[in-house]
Amino acid sequence: LDQNAPNPFCLTTKISYLIPFTCFTSLKVFDVFGKEMATLVNGFETPGYKSVNFEKAGLAGGIYYYQLRAGNRIETKKLLLWK
Repeated sequence: LDQNAPNPFCLTTKISYLIPFTCFTSLKVFDVFGKEMATLVNGFETPGYKSVNFEKAGLAGGIYYYQLRAGNRIETKKLLLWK
């Protein structure tokens, strides 16, 4: 799981990640309280380098976390939304 770019962002940011083998994958965005704010990926993915764009979609400015679950691996990173 790579750091989103740009970070901080105003309108949209790109999140990239590598899937080493075919597996169920989910990529979700959470607020600082752990409430799920968006699901960007939710399904089986084939191996390779992937990326998705995340748009603010009415979210308030502040700190958010995005979490990738791929197979039995979980990674979380922080992103900052400027208003």
